[in-house]
Amino acid sequence: MSSAATPQQPRYIRANGLEFAYLEAGEGPLVLVLHGFPDTAWSFAPLLQRVADAGFHAVAPFMRGYPPSGLPDDRDYSLLALGRDVIALAEHFGEQKVQVVGHDWGAATAYAAAMLRPDRVTRIVAAGLPHLRRFLLRPSRAQLRASHYMFKFQMPGWAERRIPKDDFAWLRQLVQSWSPGWTIPEEAYFAPVKAALAQAEHLQAALAYYRALPRLFVQREAWQFLLQPLQIPARVIFGENDGCLLPQSFTGMEHLFGEEFDLIGLPGVGHFMHIEAADAFAARVVEFIKRQ
Repeated sequence: MSSAATPQQPRYIRANGLEFAYLEAGEGPLVLVLHGFPDTAWSFAPLLQRVADAGFHAVAPFMRGYPPSGLPDDRDYSLLALGRDVIALAEHFGEQKVQVVGHDWGAATAYAAAMLRPDRVTRIVAAGLPHLRRFLLRPSRAQLRASHYMFKFQMPGWAERRIPKDDFAWLRQLVQSWSPGWTIPEEAYFAPVKAALAQAEHLQAALAYYRALPRLFVQREAWQFLLQPLQIPARVIFGENDGCLLPQSFTGMEHLFGEEFDLIGLPGVGHFMHIEAADAFAARVVEFIKRQ
């Protein structure tokens, strides 16, 4: 493979029937880095370089529906589709095995890919999200209150009207509540988020991730794969000040993982740990993926 681009210029490929834009850095074994909501691949550019410096080919796709990636014709934003995206991306890069680092919805996608194809996904780092079974089937009352926005997103038209209003003021407040005390970086984080969600069709795509969740409970395949214990090596990282996924939501889930599992709390940071504590987060990611 020729020398990869630095993370500043997106490239484009077609995988799983969809055009994906992605950032990349480095050469070596493939590591996919997946963003969540509200976020874009741009916020992971520093992590890509750290992973590349450790001897890996680090690739951060813009998730399906997030520009400049394409919108799926079938409007499928289910976890099953997201997991299959990971496998298709790995195949595009000619890799039979892949490690996955994901944050928020990116973590959900990492779990989904690992559960669908444990023969292809060798290990994951899931940031800001406990095991899907723990999150979906055993939320505490406090977590349900913290997840109020997810219920609002189910209301047709509400989020489409509210999120862009007043220069995304509501969304900014939501982000701030997830990472209390954090000074939100405009250029490195919030400006790309606003640009991505300013287009109505892409905002609807980001919301469609949430709106696909209720269907999980009636999908036989979802129950068969997504809610089962994860057997591959996994590291779960959470911010001890996270106001989105509360720290107590990460306890009591050891039985849902295999023997090589660890849980790491980052003190003094909230949900957006990969930006708030970029060096500490990157160090824990690199240490784990280098074990392979």
